[in-house]
Amino acid sequence: GGPLFAILGFVVLPLVWAVPEALIAAELGTSFPENSGFVAWVTAAFGPFWGFQEGLWSWLSGVTDNAIYPVLFLSYLEQAMPVIKEPQYHWVILFGMVAVLTYFNYRGLSLVGRAVVVLTAFTLLPFVVFCVLAAPQVDTRKWLEGDWESVKWGPYLNCIFWNINYWDSASTLVGEISDPNKHYPRAVLITLAIVMLSYIAPLIMGIGLDSDRSRWKEGYLEHLAFRVGGPVLGWWVVAAAAISNIGQFEAEMSSDAYLLQGMAERGMLPARLARKSKYGSPPLALLLSCSGMVLAVFSTFTEVVELLNFLYCLAELLEFAAFVRLRIIAPDLNRPFRIPLGTAGIVAILLFPVAFIIVIMCMASLRTIVVSGTVVVCGPVLYYLAEMARRNKWCEFYEMKYYVAYDENSHQHPTGGVDTEEEYYVPGALESAPEENLNPSTPLDADANTPLLVHDNTDAETSR
Repeated sequence: GGPLFAILGFVVLPLVWAVPEALIAAELGTSFPENSGFVAWVTAAFGPFWGFQEGLWSWLSGVTDNAIYPVLFLSYLEQAMPVIKEPQYHWVILFGMVAVLTYFNYRGLSLVGRAVVVLTAFTLLPFVVFCVLAAPQVDTRKWLEGDWESVKWGPYLNCIFWNINYWDSASTLVGEISDPNKHYPRAVLITLAIVMLSYIAPLIMGIGLDSDRSRWKEGYLEHLAFRVGGPVLGWWVVAAAAISNIGQFEAEMSSDAYLLQGMAERGMLPARLARKSKYGSPPLALLLSCSGMVLAVFSTFTEVVELLNFLYCLAELLEFAAFVRLRIIAPDLNRPFRIPLGTAGIVAILLFPVAFIIVIMCMASLRTIVVSGTVVVCGPVLYYLAEMARRNKWCEFYEMKYYVAYDENSHQHPTGGVDTEEEYYVPGALESAPEENLNPSTPLDADANTPLLVHDNTDAETSR
């Protein structure tokens, strides 16, 4: 479609999609400061069955997404060393790199966090230099070139959506954050601003230098960096683009692994997935989160992006519904960060994201629909298999623990439970979700003003 559509995509869609998603993640992430993240939000609104489905869809979308980054890194490496394009080298290096990066994640979040900060600085700095050097040569008239009829809407929207989503993924690490009520919303909003600027600034500078669509292929921005800054800046941009994929792989793997760990701590998955190494990382959850690399062998980039987007859309629809429901039936829920809008305002800002999600899903190929449909069908089966495994003590499960919102007006519980003192207790302070308040067998402060209740699942005893 031309430069105009590229610019509009990275200006308009982050404002109407990424900003609402990031704000919702900041509000609910501080209300439920634990590693299960969005699983906790959906469970509180609709019960553990839907919480499990949310976790399954999000985890599969995440591991599918993570199959992309090593392949992209290798594509940049091949520019410097063409010999590794040969199959006998390509796949050995690819899976060897995944093994090394997984081990790096195994060494703990502190190490990963420090490394990602360094990688982020190394990645962003050359693009700042590129923008400064390119600015005097930019022809702003090139920004307005566009051809509506030539836009390939499916790949266009899927690619931009992939670039600006996953703002909820850090919520699966909130349990590892010191003082999440203070730091998590700030980190989400600062990151949102940096990401939006880092996309649009190099893009408009590059288009201002050259708007010829026939030349804008993979790696063309690096070519423009060579042009304005010589070989030093050119190779720096190549290295930064390559290394950024390592940082994204590490961050996504952490999010996926700690999601499984958080679900296991809630009693939804076998307890072994919650076990941590001496470095504080969940080894089995990390290994399972490598499984998406299989897709790198059998799928193209476009197919992988379309599949992960479809699964992510399903999860987001459920998250949005949970957010609205909790605003309605749990108005007094402790919200250290709160979007300054009422229910009507929240619904209004979600209208475009929901419509956008539906458009993305309608554009999916038959292959994506079949695979995603299979996942949706298998979700309930896996949930009831886990329940069967718990009841029959096939493997160890932690006691099932979850907060559920209670509608005081209708006296209805989202899981269909009955309003009895034996089944539900009003919890006390949930500001930091202390461990002692996670035991549903212990009645808590009945004078608390929050409408959240802890569900005592009689079939959820720990199997040893």
